[in-house]
Amino acid sequence: MSRRPLLPAVAALALLLAAQARAHAEAKLLVDAATGKVLHAENATYPWYPASVTKLMTTYTTLRAIKEGRIGLNTLITITHDAAAQQPTKMGFTAGTRLTVDNALKMLLVKSANDVAVAIAEGVGGSISGFADMMNANARRLGMSQSHFVNPNGLPAEDHVTSARDLAILARALILEFPEYDSYWHVHSIQYGSRVMRNYNSLLDRYPGADGMKTGFICASGYNVVATATRNGRRLIAVILGAWSGAVRAQQAAALLESGFNDGGLSWLTPSLGTVDALAPVDAQPPNLREEMCGGHRRKPPSEDNDEEQQDETTTAAANAGAPQAFMLSSLRPAAGKFVLGAPVDTTPPVVVFTGPPDHPDPVQVAHEPRHSRKKVAAHNSDKTATTPAKARRHRKATAQASAAK
Repeated sequence: MSRRPLLPAVAALALLLAAQARAHAEAKLLVDAATGKVLHAENATYPWYPASVTKLMTTYTTLRAIKEGRIGLNTLITITHDAAAQQPTKMGFTAGTRLTVDNALKMLLVKSANDVAVAIAEGVGGSISGFADMMNANARRLGMSQSHFVNPNGLPAEDHVTSARDLAILARALILEFPEYDSYWHVHSIQYGSRVMRNYNSLLDRYPGADGMKTGFICASGYNVVATATRNGRRLIAVILGAWSGAVRAQQAAALLESGFNDGGLSWLTPSLGTVDALAPVDAQPPNLREEMCGGHRRKPPSEDNDEEQQDETTTAAANAGAPQAFMLSSLRPAAGKFVLGAPVDTTPPVVVFTGPPDHPDPVQVAHEPRHSRKKVAAHNSDKTATTPAKARRHRKATAQASAAK
């Protein structure tokens, strides 16, 4: 009797058990934006490395400076040598390039540009450390007692920490304090010259009602997202920290949001979890997921150098193909199957961004291609010029016909 038919089921079960084993290394939180009421919480008060979700505090600190009249949306900031030297993800502008705060915020939130984050920090706070002091002062004022920031972009730093609780507090503050800037959170894509860059928050084009906010990834943190959505005038905030991949991150955020929107008015039957600011912080060290996220056991480990650009293609492809990994992902969807995260859909045209002053924009800079992109282009060109027996025969025939025509 052959046991081969059992292999897919065994593999799927192993993946599910592995996902359950990883559950302790994830944080999840669902909060009502208007009231701060906690609708769901798992590991929500454990310290965590925020990665690029940090840029929400960078944005908050910048908007506070605008509100206080110290800068304006058309204030020009400069890409310094330090900013230009930041690791990807970045816009890749040369040192000396100037851009308005408005354009900088759009690039920051859509492209997750690390070089632009440093330019903002230096332009608003005078230096990275000066801006970090402003970030930490804002965190204390908001009651983000588990957060400490040392840079504006979330690149790895030992003392750069937050929690799902604190990020939900920050998201509420952004929504409630700056309603006039709400459009920044749900820009689907930006266009610089001929380059169109889609927001890494895939829920914007895949989940009904999604309207924010920011994703993040470094090896130590896993895949993070602060996601917001609005239905029937009700806005919810979902925080996912430490997801296995970009695909899983989106599924988990969507599942949380869906559970909140479809509670059927029966939330009063469940024990009250209070408000987000009342959650008790846990005194612990943040988990370091580097080996789990970027170790050699993954078929295509993500690279910290690429931040958001290299998500877990293996998991995404498997989910689309119905492979065993899809069984694991299916457990993240509501049993009723009320929603499906489909392929991204272009719902709005890209927002055009530029460098230089609004009344006299600079010529478009030609971006330097990342090394992996050049390899892909070279491989593509090689494929087009590769010689096969069939190509050789066609070439000889065409040569002979050309000679006869002469």
